[in-house]
Amino acid sequence: MAGGWTRDGAVQDQIDDTVSDAVSAARARMPSGESERWCLECGEEIPEKRRTALPGVKRCVECQSGQDASARSSGFNRRGSKDSQLR
Repeated sequence: MAGGWTRDGAVQDQIDDTVSDAVSAARARMPSGESERWCLECGEEIPEKRRTALPGVKRCVECQSGQDASARSSGFNRRGSKDSQLR
């Protein structure tokens, strides 16, 4: 059940679009190609198991964790409250 001027199912469409966008962005960030043997940031050796499990890896776990923590999402905010829409 939709409210206001929206049609039925509009909220679910927004949810589906948000999930689809997040999946597409995650796939675009996935490394590909040949893995580096040495971390590009700290120079430490990347373990063979990591290079095998994740083809195209360029950083050690510690450096990659730091980069992942600093990454920001820059997508559309489809979850705005009604209050923010009325301002």
